[in-house]
Amino acid sequence: MRPAEHARALCVSVHDVAPATWPECASLLRMLDAIGGVRVTLLVVPDYHGRGRIDRDPAFLRAIDARLARGDEVALHGYYHLDDAARPLGPLGWFRRRVYTASEGEFDALSAGAARQRMERGLALMHGLGWPVSGFVAPAWLLGRAARGEVASLPFRYTTTMRSHFCLPGWRETPARSLVYSARSAWRRDASRRWNESLFRRQRRAGLLRMSLHPVDARHEAVVSHWHDLVVRALGDGRRPFTKQHWTEAVACAGTG
Repeated sequence: MRPAEHARALCVSVHDVAPATWPECASLLRMLDAIGGVRVTLLVVPDYHGRGRIDRDPAFLRAIDARLARGDEVALHGYYHLDDAARPLGPLGWFRRRVYTASEGEFDALSAGAARQRMERGLALMHGLGWPVSGFVAPAWLLGRAARGEVASLPFRYTTTMRSHFCLPGWRETPARSLVYSARSAWRRDASRRWNESLFRRQRRAGLLRMSLHPVDARHEAVVSHWHDLVVRALGDGRRPFTKQHWTEAVACAGTG
């Protein structure tokens, strides 16, 4: 496929996919399935908050296998999705790692060795289940310098941050800030709605539009309704839905080998 054939794409991802979050993830997926034709990237956490490895939950595995069979994609999303590295240094580091991300930025402060070990463990686990994995997305989109140095040396084809998509191993960047909700409080949800509307309008002509849904979104009817509206409007504007893997290979990294 030539990049020009898919000049305006929509990539929808569901973050924090794990047995512990599956009921909420499944609710979001039912909303997307009702729209029709939306293939989704599922960001799977191998052992979410240490609450149970994915390979020990047969019902979860069957559910993910069914999603793969319908054309969805799985990507590796950290290992624990929990920042358990050494305590933050200074007030800025403390705010970012403990307040802004609520201690979820697992790969922000890991050493190179620890980051690589967790990526390799996650890959081995998912490959052992027969799941193809092309992408790695750091929890809370925080990929620290040490972890960044390791991810490109592993067999990943892409990674994303909040603001960009990167082809690996060469780090070819496609700026594309993701729409996302902060749903932890009413004022955050209201601010997120306004911000997402603004971002949606500003990216009307952008080649890639990203939407990142989280399990907590499913707890709020207004948030789910707004996501539904945004997806429908994007498709109505002529955008074509892609998984991140499909868009990476067909457009972003086409011809890079």
